[in-house]
Amino acid sequence: MTNFAFRIVNVFAESTFGGNPLCVFEDARGLSDVQMQSLALQFNLSETTFVLPSATATARVKIFTPTFEMAFAGHPTLGSAHVVRDLQQAGDSVTLEMKAGVIPVYAVESRWTLKAGAPQFRDVTLSNASIAAMLGLNEDAILPGARWVNTGSEQLIVPLADADAVRRAQPKADLLAQFSSGALQGTPSRSMAYIFAPDGNRSAAHQLLSRFFFLKHGSVVEDPGTGSATANLGGWMLGAGVALPLEFTINQGVDIGRPCQLGLRVDAQQQIYVSGRVIEIGRGHIHL
Repeated sequence: MTNFAFRIVNVFAESTFGGNPLCVFEDARGLSDVQMQSLALQFNLSETTFVLPSATATARVKIFTPTFEMAFAGHPTLGSAHVVRDLQQAGDSVTLEMKAGVIPVYAVESRWTLKAGAPQFRDVTLSNASIAAMLGLNEDAILPGARWVNTGSEQLIVPLADADAVRRAQPKADLLAQFSSGALQGTPSRSMAYIFAPDGNRSAAHQLLSRFFFLKHGSVVEDPGTGSATANLGGWMLGAGVALPLEFTINQGVDIGRPCQLGLRVDAQQQIYVSGRVIEIGRGHIHL
């Protein structure tokens, strides 16, 4: 029997039980992909990561949802970097080798920032009326410009008229299934939508409210904090011609009791950065 150590961290967390939870296995040598997939299902978090040695980066990281492996995801990147820094005493700048490529990540204390890839775009084939029906909203709540964006994981980015529309959204599973991402490096096509608007209830400037929905076993699930979608929002803003540099604080997960705070920055060179605080809350071992 072999022991495999893991840590539980909350990413994009401003409090102990805020953020998006992640399980990170410290040393996955000896685990097969089948076992990693089984462990991801056992923990049943949105993602579980597995740290391995790398010849080209500080560490190699494999990311699994409960049902499939991912090429890239934001909160697993930041949470894994936090653990790798501690394991390897690597300092505040690390690189993580993933299926999507080598991702640079750096920290100021417990706040981590990743640099996303250059965006790719794909037009939405369905109308704004179809998007509105899928989200359970009136058509006037949907602003022009919805499109698929890919900075590592393709997702549908939908601008809404105001924060109240973000809060009111109630996606319909059968209609969400009509919106399918393209496959990336073996990742299956998925149905998902990221919605956002200026957060009118916040006094500070440059605040956004967002929500991210996806299908799981035929039902709509809401993700508390989605770093990959935040990176794709940066790509969306580049495609929309928003003036650079830009910086936003994004509040997500509020309505499901897991408040997350994500930072988005796009610099004058069109580089996209996503940041958030990581809090470790526990450690343990699995015996296989």
